[in-house]
Amino acid sequence: MTDFGAEPPGPPRPEPPSPDRRMLAALVCPVTRAPLVWDPDRQELVSRAAHLAFPVRGGIPIMLVSEAREID
Repeated sequence: MTDFGAEPPGPPRPEPPSPDRRMLAALVCPVTRAPLVWDPDRQELVSRAAHLAFPVRGGIPIMLVSEAREID
């Protein structure tokens, strides 16, 4: 039986690009204007003040509150 939904094995995927350090230093939380902390494992910028994590996709921070994940 063939599994049509499975991807064929191949080379490991490269790591997603990290945002530029200078850009990270300039970005602040759009809600609180507090600094953000880079979480490389989850590819997110974390605002501890707002309890939000903003995704980074393809090295580009998505600074929309509607795209952010709530954190504890």
